[in-house]
Amino acid sequence: MAEEKEIADDIPPQSNRMTRFLKVVEALGNALPHPVTLFAMFAIGVVLLSGLLGWMDVSVPDPRPEGAKGRADNGLIEVVSLMNADGFRMIVLNLVTNFTQFVPLGTVLVALLGVGVAERSGLLTALIRAMVLNANPKMVTVVIVFAGVISNTASEMGYVVLVPLAAVLYMSLGRHPLAGLATAFAGVSGGYSANLLLGTVDPLLAGITQEAARLIDPEYTVDASANWFFMIASTFLITFVASFISLKVVEPSLGPYDPSEGGFDDVDEHRLDPLTSDERRALKWAGIAALLMIIGIALLVVPEGAVLRDPETGLIKGSPFLKGIVALIFVFFLVPGVVYGAVIGTMRSDRDVIDAMANAMSTLGLYIVLVFFAAQFVKFFSWTNLGAVTAVTGATFLESIGLTGPILFFFFILICAFINLMLGSASAQWAVTAPIFVPMLMIIGYSPEVIQAAYRIGDSSTNIITPMMSYFGLIMAFAAKYVPKAGVGTLIAMMLPYSVAFLILWSTFFFIYVFVIGLPVGPATPTYYGIN
Repeated sequence: MAEEKEIADDIPPQSNRMTRFLKVVEALGNALPHPVTLFAMFAIGVVLLSGLLGWMDVSVPDPRPEGAKGRADNGLIEVVSLMNADGFRMIVLNLVTNFTQFVPLGTVLVALLGVGVAERSGLLTALIRAMVLNANPKMVTVVIVFAGVISNTASEMGYVVLVPLAAVLYMSLGRHPLAGLATAFAGVSGGYSANLLLGTVDPLLAGITQEAARLIDPEYTVDASANWFFMIASTFLITFVASFISLKVVEPSLGPYDPSEGGFDDVDEHRLDPLTSDERRALKWAGIAALLMIIGIALLVVPEGAVLRDPETGLIKGSPFLKGIVALIFVFFLVPGVVYGAVIGTMRSDRDVIDAMANAMSTLGLYIVLVFFAAQFVKFFSWTNLGAVTAVTGATFLESIGLTGPILFFFFILICAFINLMLGSASAQWAVTAPIFVPMLMIIGYSPEVIQAAYRIGDSSTNIITPMMSYFGLIMAFAAKYVPKAGVGTLIAMMLPYSVAFLILWSTFFFIYVFVIGLPVGPATPTYYGIN
């Protein structure tokens, strides 16, 4: 008790109040049910709510013009009840197909097959080590952030490899290891929606956005590359902002580090091992393979009349290249991964490649369970017209108060950032909120692709301060190795400056990029949507 009082006395009153506030946030988040349970409850809730609102004959005017596909003859969008014989039959007959036809499921599975080979072969780990360990000590912070942003192409690789590596690297340079940890964490998780490449999360979110957009426009399609241009631009913004916050705010606030505080093992030393000659040779051949693939894809897309352009219009918009980007992601990771593994010796036969794919699939057990219930919720929401009714009602309210201009995206991003504190999974949060926000903002006149880009800013910015983020516990474990007294409040307080800076500067950058300069967020992606 005396020790606890002594620690408490060392904390300034403002910090103590902030820590108590963050503890409340953590407790509220932990009080939520498991995401799988949450989606099951949402699905059941939709059925019950549809019965009540259907009995009350709730409806709204359909904003689409007469003759538009999906528009009822009476010009109304009416709540459809699932609490009757027809609704029950619909649920029973479609329970399986709701799951198997859920767009994000197949896209993620296919993309992860290729990423799994690249990861299991050792290519991704070697690539991260090559980027970080060869960096100039004066530029190490910038390189770590940039490597963190790039690493999220393969999701967990940044958390598992780069975050602990950055902490060890900082300590070896005589700097505070938690500063290195925070820098890497900011790049990997805070910059989750910035990248030079497309990753597994892009087709996942695009599929959810497409399902939500079809509540208004049944034929609307959203490509996995929907936010690619904005992601590329954001990579450099996040690298600059996170590096500045690390060097000017976080590292100075931590002060000097006393190595006697932590406990280390041989693994820490091994993480700093330079690449062997075999690893460098394997990386070279993998790079050559990747370059040849890029040239091959360019030849199939860039020339006029190329195979992967739209055969009818000759344009890239709506082309097989954009629609089949998931297949290209699969091959882009598969081939260099196999080449690296063959050179280094981790991929000696087809069995090793197959085992790598199987191992990648084995990590998705929880995701598949989650998708089953998420798919039911999304479909039920669509059948009942609750999403469309909510969207029209919300859009009407925004128009009534005059909040229809681009400025509303600042509020939208803040709402997404707040929800993310309680529901840390990007896909789980978007599956819940997309059926409401995408149709609502489409009715006002904004494209689903732009809405998705704005959502990703809010989601990414608060990833680093929510205990509900799936890797938060792992980062806590890394931090405790160097500072055993570090708790949840320590980590959140350390990451809060990044979160605030990302929210303010990234939102402002989005506004300028999209609405001031007028640049598209992705290839052949519109900014505005017109109901026709």
